[in-house]
Amino acid sequence: MEKTIKIGIIQQANSASVADNRSRLMAKVRSLAARGAQLVVLQELHDSLYFCQVESTDNFDLAIPIPGDVTAQYAALAAELGIVLVTSLFERRAAGLYHNTAVVFDSDGSIAGRYRKMHIPDDPAYYEKFYFTPGDLGFEPVNTSLGRLGVLVCWDQWYPEAARIMALKGADMLIYPTAIGWESTDTPAEQSRQRDAWIISQRAHAVANGLPVISVNRVGHEPDPSGATGGILFWGSSFVAGPQGEFLYQAPTGEETEQVVEVSLTRSEQVRRWWPFLRDRRIDQFPQLAHRYLD
Repeated sequence: MEKTIKIGIIQQANSASVADNRSRLMAKVRSLAARGAQLVVLQELHDSLYFCQVESTDNFDLAIPIPGDVTAQYAALAAELGIVLVTSLFERRAAGLYHNTAVVFDSDGSIAGRYRKMHIPDDPAYYEKFYFTPGDLGFEPVNTSLGRLGVLVCWDQWYPEAARIMALKGADMLIYPTAIGWESTDTPAEQSRQRDAWIISQRAHAVANGLPVISVNRVGHEPDPSGATGGILFWGSSFVAGPQGEFLYQAPTGEETEQVVEVSLTRSEQVRRWWPFLRDRRIDQFPQLAHRYLD
């Protein structure tokens, strides 16, 4: 019997007002649910501007406890609409201990699970190591009323090992809340290479694991508060791919977008029969993957 899920994605340009960002997101979630979305995925750190362009201790004030008042708001929204909701929040675990955390709310408003971002970048305009402790919850799919969600976050999307482990643990799909864009000095040619690599990498995860991939990025220009750079132009391009890497939907690069996309979970079974990568993996030959480098 065919099993499909209607997935809503929200690609949003954020303002400096957390209250405004949350209000607009919640209105869009309601709109998508009214259009039939059963699962809604939000972009990375969706409540605020992307604060990691600078290293400032003041930005730790944006962090929230989980659970807490903010998660209660998202929980209530999920319960009100009867949807599964994937959020991306700045978690205050303890004084001086913070994570980049995806929280998944089930359709009854309960927290179905959370994932703490494992791979933390430290690049110009992406100073995340200043803010986030690497995740310690492992690569564990989140069980929900709609299935097992392999939730990862942004920089994790470049690592095939993360996607593979989620697949091996029974994930029905891979989900990537994202905040990625071009730095102001990137040439048009470099911009094209970066965006294409980002898309290709994730479509490859879909192919290699026979799973749908949902990648939701923010959009719009966010200035560098320090003035050291011209800021980041987030390239949007959120997409949903099927288990052969085929595009089911792709958002534009420069516009806010809300879209409902129907995804077949049954198709993954058939694709894995055609392309039995899990069957043919030489797992006896992979112990070297646990090493940083092989000299």
